[in-house]
Amino acid sequence: MFYSFIEIAKFLVEIAILWFVFYMLLLFIKGTRAVQVLKGIVIILIIFLVTKELKFETINWILAKLLTISVIAFVIIFQPELRRGLARIGQFGIFSGQEATLDEIAKAAFILSKKKVGALIAIEREIGLKPYIESGILLESRVTSELLTTIFAPNTALHDGGVVVQGSIVAAAGCLFPLTQNPHVSGSLGTRHRAAIGLTEETDAVCIVVSEETGDISIATNGKLNRHLNEKDLEKALSNIFRPRKNKKSIFDLWNRLASRVGSGTDEQ
Repeated sequence: MFYSFIEIAKFLVEIAILWFVFYMLLLFIKGTRAVQVLKGIVIILIIFLVTKELKFETINWILAKLLTISVIAFVIIFQPELRRGLARIGQFGIFSGQEATLDEIAKAAFILSKKKVGALIAIEREIGLKPYIESGILLESRVTSELLTTIFAPNTALHDGGVVVQGSIVAAAGCLFPLTQNPHVSGSLGTRHRAAIGLTEETDAVCIVVSEETGDISIATNGKLNRHLNEKDLEKALSNIFRPRKNKKSIFDLWNRLASRVGSGTDEQ
């Protein structure tokens, strides 16, 4: 018996919805304590299924109750993480394109640059920065230019460390980043610039650096440092990194370019 086209389409749509839900769940718990708790629940579930097959009724009954309690406890204990995950979907990434967060970071960089206040801001991408977050002071506050300029104010406890931004949240401040070991890096670069290069060598993070001596703004990606940026340069660089779809050529542009090259080649012949 063959399935109809409508049944197949419904089946594919259902798979797509389930995939999206699981993907969003992974985004919720990425880089949080919830990952370890979820692993524990999965282990209990596996043991539960094994004991059920082996017909260990007493152990199976205890695990069934424990599973029910653990799911409820997961929702209660990690309510803040779940709330931040929902906010991240609404404010960051695929729905809003990160515009508000990037604008606040760029605004803070300009303010600090004018005052010649040193700063180091790391923006997390696909690779989690949890080890570096744990080296600093947890904040878990929404990204604003006011918060960032306050963190890097001179003569404060967090001034010399780096800030890690996760989504639309300042995860931590005063963080320690690895210094680059690249011998080709200019000796004139200070600790902040070397830490920015070092972090982007080990992760896919984007680091924005403000020089304390000159007020110059730099951006580091993939172990490379782009220096002496003005306001428009920084906005363009962030746009190219975090909003690449807007800069991609359409298929019609590619087709027209290919056609023009073929045409010019035949004319020369």
